Amino acid sequence: MRIAQQNTEAELDAFEAVCQRLAGFDASLDAEWVDGYLTALAAGPLITAPEVWLPRLCGDTFERAFADPEDVAQALSALAGRTRVLADQLDPESLLDQPDTLRLQPLVAMWDEATRAQAVAEAWVTAEDASLLVSGEIWASGFLTALEDFAADWPDPGDADEREIKDDLLQQVQALTLPDGEALQAHLAKWQPGRTLSRDELIDEACFAVQDLRVWWLDHAPKPATRRVEATPGRNDPCPCGSGKKYKKCHGANA
Repeated sequence: MRIAQQNTEAELDAFEAVCQRLAGFDASLDAEWVDGYLTALAAGPLITAPEVWLPRLCGDTFERAFADPEDVAQALSALAGRTRVLADQLDPESLLDQPDTLRLQPLVAMWDEATRAQAVAEAWVTAEDASLLVSGEIWASGFLTALEDFAADWPDPGDADEREIKDDLLQQVQALTLPDGEALQAHLAKWQPGRTLSRDELIDEACFAVQDLRVWWLDHAPKPATRRVEATPGRNDPCPCGSGKKYKKCHGANA
């Protein structure tokens, strides 16, 4: 059984430092939210290059936060280090070999009464807003935002049963955005009937769902557009441009 990769402390510190710098220009771009966003990219059906996802992740914030070429290189390296590990944790072959093993390890801040009270005492949030701080909500928000940004890459299957499977898996991530209370209980009654789950267990369920999504995409990834290649005419054939000349005397002259 192959053990999933983990970031080193130095790699995590570098990743969090990049996110902290980004958050200085856009408060939403903290490490947990960005980690959720990158996890969705790793779980999706298509491999997306940084030059594609970075502008959608943070708009022009990256350019504002990192202008010096050396800073840019270090920041990109830190982000690449995290995406590399997420891709390994969601490696489909490993997930198929170990379906009951939780490989995904998200960067999630754990909230309880003590940590909420501390956040209020440090004037980080108001007492009213502190009640909304629940473990996994920020990570799930980043994940779901990536799905919206790359909706074209996450098409619904035509088969209703398969569409239901996909929706069911995504609902496990959606559950993390719900504060503890009636809304969460209603969600559990519908999607986890007969089960009472702690917040830690909800996070585990969401991670297993993301792993299952990664495997699900193996059979449901969108097909690339078929490229039609016209046959090249013979050198003595009429040129297809309609000039009346032989191909070798026209568009084939430099071929």
